[in-house]
Amino acid sequence: MKINIILADDHHVIREGLRLLLERETDLLVLAEADTGRAALSAVKKFNPDLVIMDVSMPELNGMEATRKILSEAPATKVLALSMYSDRRFVEGMFQAGVSGYILKNCIARELVSAIRLVAKGQVYISPEIAGTIVDGYLSRLVPQTDTTHRLQRKTLTDREREILQLISEGQNSKEVAETLHVSSKTVDAHRRNIMEKVGVHSIAELTKFAIREGITTL
Repeated sequence: MKINIILADDHHVIREGLRLLLERETDLLVLAEADTGRAALSAVKKFNPDLVIMDVSMPELNGMEATRKILSEAPATKVLALSMYSDRRFVEGMFQAGVSGYILKNCIARELVSAIRLVAKGQVYISPEIAGTIVDGYLSRLVPQTDTTHRLQRKTLTDREREILQLISEGQNSKEVAETLHVSSKTVDAHRRNIMEKVGVHSIAELTKFAIREGITTL
């Protein structure tokens, strides 16, 4: 029985390489490719795959937000994060979003194929290089935090606010964001004001820096 896969990465050369690699395996089938997080969500709705290979840094809708939406729409679909980032905030963010595995792009081919098969079976896969990151994150949560402001700022943002924050930080104006999300410009402006108030910034430049620091965008 084949494992049906969707490839989500904003670089065409990466997707092409992954497709060529996976098509060598008789039990793996690539159904579609997506170059944005929003396109990945649409592809999942259309093809209902067994597994999505998701890059963390995706335009329009980053890997974390795309994963949340995908698992909300198709809870039976598994998501495997494939990223160049080993930073703790990206690893933890993707697992909090619901991925079943996290593998680095510098892995060898057989590790990726093995991870796909394990995740498709309902198991969890973590690249050995980031295992220490997971453990450090767990241990840090056992220690009382003396300054929780940074964490609280992130938690106060809703899913829609994080979506809008990413689009704004990627250079879209209120009208463009409104067209992307099918809402009014006034709604976008209201969300932007709320976001800026919640995170304590006063300009788009500061807002963009916040989004990069939090891993919402990687510009």
